[in-house]
Amino acid sequence: MLLHLPQVLNPDQLRTLRADLDSADWVDGRRTVGPQGAAVKQNRQLAEGSPLARHWGPVILQALALHPLYFSAALPLRTVPPLFNRYEGGEHYGFHVDGSMRALPDGGMLRTDLSCTLFLAEPDEYEGGELMINDTYGQHEVKLPAGDLVLYPSSSLHCVAPVTRGARVASFFWLQSMVRDDGRRGMLFELDQTIQRLRAQLGDNADVVALTSHYHNLLRQWAEA
Repeated sequence: MLLHLPQVLNPDQLRTLRADLDSADWVDGRRTVGPQGAAVKQNRQLAEGSPLARHWGPVILQALALHPLYFSAALPLRTVPPLFNRYEGGEHYGFHVDGSMRALPDGGMLRTDLSCTLFLAEPDEYEGGELMINDTYGQHEVKLPAGDLVLYPSSSLHCVAPVTRGARVASFFWLQSMVRDDGRRGMLFELDQTIQRLRAQLGDNADVVALTSHYHNLLRQWAEA
């Protein structure tokens, strides 16, 4: 499931975050990937664990937790602290698949079920830089307004096109869902959204309560927590 979550960050948050990032020290982005990824990756990132990343990561995750679509779509269990990257002057990241496991700061491990890219530059600030995601329905180009986020399966083959003008700035991170299977997670999302629409129209009548029961029984059967 590929999902656009609009307006995760508000304009004031974006303005302050961009000012911080525009004056930040960036390092070679290849530090965070293995040999296969390093062969096709050319960008810069904030160092993992930098004070700036430690400050803004929780702000982003808190804002995301308040978004009306996020929990319904992701059913998040654990999340890698957000990282930050910058592409300019032809920098790019060739087609790759995200690693299946990521280390957490507390020493544990996380299975990467979903990948998140939060765009921090407006589309007219740069040329190129599209996030290209391949799935069973073909190839999708994603280039969203600043403050918007795209959520997609970490198993997807994807790339970032070369940035030929300006700078593409974003935050990116991964999460482990309570429901491992993307198809089941998508069905639960559609069912939950349907229940919410019916509740708004009909209230908690008998049919809405029955559908809600089915949702929770499916989640109970499929969830890992």
